[in-house]
Amino acid sequence: MKTRMKTCALFLMAVSVLQGGEMITVRKSEERGHADHGWLVTHHTFSFADYYDADHMNFRTLRVINDDTVAPKKGFDTHAHKDMEILTYIMEGELEHKDTMDNHSRITQGELQLMSAGKGVQHSEYNPSKTAKVHLLQIWIQPEKKGLEPSYQQKSFASHKEGLKLVVSPDGADGSLSIHQDAKVYLGRFEKNKSAKLPVAKGRHAWIQVTKGNVAVNGVILKEGDGAQLSGEEAISLEAKDQSEFLLFDLS
Repeated sequence: MKTRMKTCALFLMAVSVLQGGEMITVRKSEERGHADHGWLVTHHTFSFADYYDADHMNFRTLRVINDDTVAPKKGFDTHAHKDMEILTYIMEGELEHKDTMDNHSRITQGELQLMSAGKGVQHSEYNPSKTAKVHLLQIWIQPEKKGLEPSYQQKSFASHKEGLKLVVSPDGADGSLSIHQDAKVYLGRFEKNKSAKLPVAKGRHAWIQVTKGNVAVNGVILKEGDGAQLSGEEAISLEAKDQSEFLLFDLS
């Protein structure tokens, strides 16, 4: 009888873990793909370049999250992109950008750049500092259709201090950058013990990427560099365990 009860308890525990796994799945920082090229130290949330992981190819339309640190006076030479919505978020330092649409700009800490590669564009990215590194996230989201006209947007969100701020949306709502996809991106910045709750529409999915601090997401603690996918949730509860920052993706 005791053996039977123990077996039943283990079965129920397994079911509970399985159900939880369907709701929120954590991508730990230290489990990401990693490469150190000397001038570039990078971590790949999803398969990218020489890093391949069949279990981590993408999440919904979210295809790339690269956590890059570029050494002073180094960068990416001119290269081509096509049919991808490319977001660059600067966490530390400054990045110089040039492209074949005649854009030449510098992106600084707290700024977000959105380049719609469309039917084709070439660009370069370079750390102009002689002494300071630049730390950034480069994010790729698949567009709603191929062959679009390339376009460029850039905006600072450095003045955002507390709570959730819509920074990317399909219609450019609330001063956000406009993306060619049914996706929204929120920038979250919270002081210690501050919290928020974001409803999730039926059939929608979410990804959260922590850029600073520690955040409890529906009760699961995520640290800097961690990401997590959420499906089947009616709402996302967020609580900062210390001063924290993150990007939250609302995806179809």
